Amino acid sequence: MTSHDTPSPASGSPFRSGPTDRDRAPQFVLPLVLHLEKTDPPARTDALRAAARAVLTILSDERSLGDGEWAAAMRDWQDARIRKVVRRARGAEWRKAAALDGITVTGEDGAEVRVFPPIPLNGWPKELAKLQVSGTDLDDPEPPAAPDLSGPVLWLNPDVDMSAGKTMAQAGHGAQLAWWELSDTERKAWREAGFPLSVATPGAERWRELTASGLPVVRDAGFTEIAPGSCTVIADHPALRR
Repeated sequence: MTSHDTPSPASGSPFRSGPTDRDRAPQFVLPLVLHLEKTDPPARTDALRAAARAVLTILSDERSLGDGEWAAAMRDWQDARIRKVVRRARGAEWRKAAALDGITVTGEDGAEVRVFPPIPLNGWPKELAKLQVSGTDLDDPEPPAAPDLSGPVLWLNPDVDMSAGKTMAQAGHGAQLAWWELSDTERKAWREAGFPLSVATPGAERWRELTASGLPVVRDAGFTEIAPGSCTVIADHPALRR
């Protein structure tokens, strides 16, 4: 499921919407693939957490930094619109995807998401191009545990209905916005802790409070599923709370 967030600090406010210089840059996409077997699908909330952690993991990986082998692609991707696409794979498809250069992140309850270095928008490798985009949906077999409010929380808009794939991309956006806003010391502490985070949907009143809190907000470009400018995720990290 394709999704887009607002620009990073490199082009001004990361929360600014509307046309920017990023739209004139070559466009790249960050692929994420969810391991989804018919007989044992992951829980929705665990898949959302794993997707967010996968984005944080590749952002902080040494191969993405400095002169690392992924660094140029990561810079090109972040200089353009921040695009993420979530696809699903099972069986042999998953094994082929897992053999490509990337990182697999496993959720607390076993959800598996593999993230790959950014690729040109129309430059998908054949092993990933054939994977399905639409129709990825998941359930939580039991009500998710309450979020750990002492740590980072990605809050989902209770009034926006999205497929699991779309929501995974949005959770990844929220994690990335939080990452951009942190200092190097705060990033290091989060990374060394293993990127703990919660994903939760607040009640209407709490959502209104969060939208007025000054925390990073993901506003979707509206290319799929939802209206342009929709606020989908608020990235709540202890270091960003005022």
